[in-house]
Amino acid sequence: MKIVIGAAAGNVGSRIAKKVAAAGHSVVLLGNKLDALENLNIPDSSSYEVDMSNTEQVVAHTRGADALFWLVPPSLGVSSLKEWYDDIITAGVAAIKENKIPRVVALSSLGAGASDNLGTVTYVGNLERAFKEVASNVVFLRPGYFMENFLIQKNDILENGYFSFPYATDHDIPFISADDIGDIAAEYLMDKNWAGQWARNIMGPRNITLEEAAVIFSAELRQEIVYKQVSYDDIKNQFAQFGANTTVQKELVDLYTALGDPNGAYATPRTFEANTPTTLADVIRTKFISK
Repeated sequence: MKIVIGAAAGNVGSRIAKKVAAAGHSVVLLGNKLDALENLNIPDSSSYEVDMSNTEQVVAHTRGADALFWLVPPSLGVSSLKEWYDDIITAGVAAIKENKIPRVVALSSLGAGASDNLGTVTYVGNLERAFKEVASNVVFLRPGYFMENFLIQKNDILENGYFSFPYATDHDIPFISADDIGDIAAEYLMDKNWAGQWARNIMGPRNITLEEAAVIFSAELRQEIVYKQVSYDDIKNQFAQFGANTTVQKELVDLYTALGDPNGAYATPRTFEANTPTTLADVIRTKFISK
């Protein structure tokens, strides 16, 4: 099978690429930095530097695909996350439609499209609706919060002994590893026997409060790690320091607010198929300690 992977150098995309290549499939890697794709050293693969918001480029590099993995990669330097999502959705729709791609796996989010003011959770709902119009066979993976996002705070965790969110200490979150997301996506991409359109929630082994997360970090790192609650204004200022304009800052605060709603996306009930095996302790051991 020829499997095309968008944003293939990311945590999820690279995991998928390794899995499908190991199973003997031909892999096409798309991303915005050619060297990052080539450095993955994926056997029997082709790498292309592609602007995923450029419809012409995306259509050209997905021709002949038996399956496509698509997501909207994070970007703080855009004028609007809504426009960024819309452009990448449009490019994906065109590729699926023009190239008649038989099966599609797309990365969405818990709570996708539940209302109009949830930041990127709203925007992935737009992706789901658009892809359903053109893809006969499509699975939308709806994960919780990536465990790997703790790596953004790695310096504070290891050197200063804390991590922060704008949530109460008892707010429980379905933390999930990108490895598990990639493994599930790879299974769907390699399987020719499924059909139809549906969404699958994937939520890690169990929900964890931020107080519990601090205990897990402390045990695995063998040093005291505490959770520090910050304000939404603090979050906004952090993104401003990373170069996000005022529009993107607001969109990201909307997202964080949505994820902090005790009756919102992260209150989604668990089903058996939503559970995934990798624990936060596993991620700390493999991605904090060993790297």
